[in-house]
Amino acid sequence: MNTMTLTKVAKVTGGELILPEGSQHLEDKEISGAVNDNRKVKKDNLFIPMVGARVDGHDFIEDAFSKGALASLSDRRLDKASGPYIIVDDTKLALKQIATAYRMELSIPVIGVIGSVGKTSTKEMITSVLETKFKVLKTEGNFNNEIGLPLTICRIADEHQVAVVEMGISDFGEMHRLGDIAKPDIVVMTNIGQCHLEFLKDRDGVLKAKTEVFEHMPKNGVVILNGDDDKLQMADTLGLKKIFYGVNGQDISATNVMADGITGTKATFTVDGESFDVTIHLPGIHNVMNGLAAAAVGKQLGLKIADIKRGLENAGTIAGRNNIITVGDVTVIDDCYNANPVSMKASIEVLGHAPARTIAVLGDMKELGADEKNLHFEIGNALEENHIGYVFTVGDLAEEINKSLEQKNSSCMAYHYDSVEKMLEDLLPIIRGGDTVLVKASHSMNFDAVVEAIKNRFK
Repeated sequence: MNTMTLTKVAKVTGGELILPEGSQHLEDKEISGAVNDNRKVKKDNLFIPMVGARVDGHDFIEDAFSKGALASLSDRRLDKASGPYIIVDDTKLALKQIATAYRMELSIPVIGVIGSVGKTSTKEMITSVLETKFKVLKTEGNFNNEIGLPLTICRIADEHQVAVVEMGISDFGEMHRLGDIAKPDIVVMTNIGQCHLEFLKDRDGVLKAKTEVFEHMPKNGVVILNGDDDKLQMADTLGLKKIFYGVNGQDISATNVMADGITGTKATFTVDGESFDVTIHLPGIHNVMNGLAAAAVGKQLGLKIADIKRGLENAGTIAGRNNIITVGDVTVIDDCYNANPVSMKASIEVLGHAPARTIAVLGDMKELGADEKNLHFEIGNALEENHIGYVFTVGDLAEEINKSLEQKNSSCMAYHYDSVEKMLEDLLPIIRGGDTVLVKASHSMNFDAVVEAIKNRFK
């Protein structure tokens, strides 16, 4: 982190730099990055201790020093410290202040990925495309909130030529704070879906909250929008340049979209009037949309069509997100990281392309607000339309899926359970060779245990 010396860190945070005996010569030494987990400390990192519900990060300051940390923040004066530390009022706020100051000194383009569904997959596909030409820093996992984003910014090093950062919110005002830190040059908006409705109320609220980011972009910034999303078609980008992507004749478009079983999707992409055939080795039309967004970013940064195509075809899956796992003769679609109505229907559509018997294991979708029961009830339509054979649900809300299928006299064999453990007792004996099983729920339902149980049963 060039120029981010301990003296400067103290200045931008309004903190007091304490230099224990023998460390006075370190006041003008630059930190190499910032971490809030003592297990991830690397040489010359700044350690950011945070106070949580169960753990106080200040208890690990000395361990961070022993692993090579240059200095630590602290919200209190330390009795004994084996290295320099900076006293601040709030270590979380100080992290944001450090990242904001550092971002102002960076000259590389920063791409922000925003949306209700598909942020992480789109981030990965954009990275795959850009890595054909650039050294890229990307958000690790889903480090997309007010702690994860500044930690990501602080990981940008001299070697990086582009940064791709995911930006996630659940309430109004959060995107203002994230935007002020990241100041993205390019923003990709994947969609406006039914997420976090307990706070944002409806899709108009979601749109309003996410578009707060535009106020923090440079005047020559570019906004890349899903033109097939009705809300984004009319989005006010405050005069920033718009580029639309989609399957309905947008600036960057796809035609001849065809599922290649459950392992991939074929399509013809048209980018600035130049068309090419591409095979995306990820299932579902939603991954075609993610690919179009990535192609749009690549074009903005000067990539050739051949590089864009190569990057798209190199993109892979992420654990817990439509990850195809083969266990013996059984195929598992591991999509248990998160769930909302849009992603649930997309995953069911993917399952519907499986060649043999299909089984959907579904759980509650959280944070959907007052209409949560009806939004679960509507999932029954997707199951029926895609001719899913068996449906196993867990959770009070997911029971609405079963009610929907019962009301339709559906041919789907549907079963509901109070717990994952009880459900597995019936599910595992039913699965047989050749089956494809979708596992999908919000992360808090702990459906990764379902994936592991299937893997252990059939390995």
